[in-house]
Amino acid sequence: MSDWGRVVRVPLSLEWERVEAREREFEREFLLLSDLEDDPVGQWVKMAKAKGEAKYSDELTLKLLVALHQKIDTLTKLLQNENREYSVLAFKGAIESIGHGVVVMQESVFKSQELYYARINLPVFPQRIVPLFLEGLEERVAKLVRIHDKDQKDWDTYIASRERAMIRESKGG
Repeated sequence: MSDWGRVVRVPLSLEWERVEAREREFEREFLLLSDLEDDPVGQWVKMAKAKGEAKYSDELTLKLLVALHQKIDTLTKLLQNENREYSVLAFKGAIESIGHGVVVMQESVFKSQELYYARINLPVFPQRIVPLFLEGLEERVAKLVRIHDKDQKDWDTYIASRERAMIRESKGG
């Protein structure tokens, strides 16, 4: 247990940069990345659920179909050279561990009370790039200041799954 709560070791990388003069650019990308989840099929499924039209549908099957549709859209965009451009961030490094509100890096990279924009490729389903705003607490530790609600839920779920995996490993099974 650390000063920042429970943390779990993760094999992830983080891209980041101090917010400073690029705040508007980072804010725009942060908002755009939240809208990436709002594809037409995903929106249609949400509306169908809200109207009760999907009550007899299998939830897992719906999720898999939406994810498959998103992958087809991605492939179509690649074939048509419509690649998604992300802001180039100044730094990239290995994460040591994450907690429900913190990121702990392997190296000293943060400054206390400094605001950072960051991206992480969170291995959840469907896998996606998660934008974050962080505030440095210590040289290796930053707290999550802003994260989209859906991303926060997946972040917490990922931590819980890593904790379960660590418990299984410690029990030898």
